Amino acid sequence: MLIVLPPSETKEPGGENDPMDVSFPALDPIRGRLMDELASIPAEEQLAFLKISPRLIAQAEANLTLREAPTLASIYRYTGVLFDALDAGTLPDPALNRILIGSALFGVTRATDAIPAYRLSGNTTLPGKKTVRSFWGTALTEVLNELPHFIVDMRSGAYHSLGPVKDPAVGVCTVRVETEQPDGTRKVVSHFNKHYKGELARCLATSAEDAHDIDGVAEIAASAGFRVETSPTQLTLITS
Repeated sequence: MLIVLPPSETKEPGGENDPMDVSFPALDPIRGRLMDELASIPAEEQLAFLKISPRLIAQAEANLTLREAPTLASIYRYTGVLFDALDAGTLPDPALNRILIGSALFGVTRATDAIPAYRLSGNTTLPGKKTVRSFWGTALTEVLNELPHFIVDMRSGAYHSLGPVKDPAVGVCTVRVETEQPDGTRKVVSHFNKHYKGELARCLATSAEDAHDIDGVAEIAASAGFRVETSPTQLTLITS
């Protein structure tokens, strides 16, 4: 089983003076084109398409020198609610080996891949009406289709659309988090969605059992106290 997490917009700055080292080399040509594109645009001009305020210009400036920038393991580069709940610093190596992280810039990385801080979202449109999605085409889907493991895909929205798993021979389930209201209705609440995906990812990554289908994922989650429902390709985690 492999767990594919969404990235976060917020990143831990800085890092070590180690070279960038990213898995899945078939994606390197697209990664390179995106880095070249970002490096060619002045930071002040990036503010508009990155949709960030001038006070965050340092994040745009980071895009200018990605190949020379300090690096961190991707699992420590990303911050925020999901990654707080995951608590990667306490995960053993076998658990880290089960985790992949989606990325607008890198497509997908392993948890231990060394990456720089950057700013780029899955729904970004670069100058010339070039969407990040158009850069990736089918390349990310093709790489994920080749993974010889059942995939628990926690990406959603723009990041899922960059490279959904489409090969019917590849086992995959998506994850949806619904919060139950006092009247019994359910809705997706962004904060809880991220938090419980982080908790579920930790549960699955550290499980002594492996899962080869959605029923196996649901069994691990239920044994850990999560309330879940399944459809053929979606696991729904219900919170209150």
